[in-house]
Amino acid sequence: MGTTTTAPRRGGRGGRERILAAAAQLFAAQGINATGMEQVAEEAPVSKRTLYAHFRTKSDLVIAHLQDLVSSGATLESVLTREDIPPRERILGLFDQLAADAAPVRGCPFIDAAAEFPDPKSAVHSHAREQKLRMTELVTSLVRELGCREPVALAEQLVTLADGAASRAMVLGEADYGRHARAAAEVLLERALPGTNRARQ
Repeated sequence: MGTTTTAPRRGGRGGRERILAAAAQLFAAQGINATGMEQVAEEAPVSKRTLYAHFRTKSDLVIAHLQDLVSSGATLESVLTREDIPPRERILGLFDQLAADAAPVRGCPFIDAAAEFPDPKSAVHSHAREQKLRMTELVTSLVRELGCREPVALAEQLVTLADGAASRAMVLGEADYGRHARAAAEVLLERALPGTNRARQ
């Protein structure tokens, strides 16, 4: 009979990072609710004791995962805080093509998390909502900086386009689906810029 070997479980330094990396991989591949804490520990690999020392509950792990995505710049919203490109290009960056090697194509991680934790009072759902509200605030600030008319309403329209494009990209498996929403966003921005007459037509 053949023998099988399993990777040794490790704790200590780097344990938290390995847990988050394992969680990110598993959540993307099979969803949050379909991923058990024991599976994360096996993938990391760490002992269950180490896992729960870092994350007391699965909700804690999910929120830490979402925070890690933000801090690493792995979300579409990260382009909004870049200061090396003009405000208009930051907004349109929401619709840029995803990584060419992204397979399978995933939508917005915050929308995905909120859908898997539908109770609006849950910690994960609340965190996801806060991130989506922050996205709207960032876009509002940028369109206001551009001098666009009715910045609050325009920002809501733009983030709705971005979220819708990300969701359709995931469902259809088309990483560059955002190009359709980008074209619509360009029209909205052009019509809202001061000095244009199109918004009154």
